[in-house]
Amino acid sequence: MSPGPEERAVQPEAEEVVDAEVVSEPEPEGAAEAAPEGSSGEPVSEARVADEAAGASVEQDLNALIEEARTQRDEYLQLAQRTKADFDNYRKRMAAESQARVERGRIEVASGLIEAVDNLERVLDAAGISEDAALEGEIPAEAPVTTQGVIVSYRDLNSVLKKAGVEAFDSKGQVFDPNLHEALQALPAEGVQSGVVIEEMQKGYRAGESVIRHARVVVSQ
Repeated sequence: MSPGPEERAVQPEAEEVVDAEVVSEPEPEGAAEAAPEGSSGEPVSEARVADEAAGASVEQDLNALIEEARTQRDEYLQLAQRTKADFDNYRKRMAAESQARVERGRIEVASGLIEAVDNLERVLDAAGISEDAALEGEIPAEAPVTTQGVIVSYRDLNSVLKKAGVEAFDSKGQVFDPNLHEALQALPAEGVQSGVVIEEMQKGYRAGESVIRHARVVVSQ
């Protein structure tokens, strides 16, 4: 049964509202601790920290590899320099030995030619023809054919020796030099100081600074 008009009038128009206090829930333990922050103030995750550590390790390994490569480079450079120096020395030594062999061969050939020249000079001397005349003068038309042949041969051999750089050297009147002369005898000579070549028994020959044959001489006492 519905209440009457009187009963409805007695009821309050609005219910009393009780303000409720808002209570925040308690934070879990550890939440108050601040998370790691980066240089910008933002929190840094564990993954980022691990990446940075790994990057630092890689950089350190890379620097070590670079240093090792530099060390090996220096070692290889020094080895290459030593090898080049050894090769240069070897090449110079081989060149010197080759030149020495050529010089020895030239001296041997020249020695044989000099002996032939000596024999021709004896023939010319017996025919009364001087060495200068045989080399530079006209071939005597009245001379026997054999003598003319000797003159031609004498000229040819001297030309070969000259082209090879071999030449005779004068000793008479020079001070005795054991590097150039071989003393066969020592005789007193008036007006000549001691140790001077007064007679040449056999001519000496040389090629540049190398003496092929010492001159055989007589010196003053």
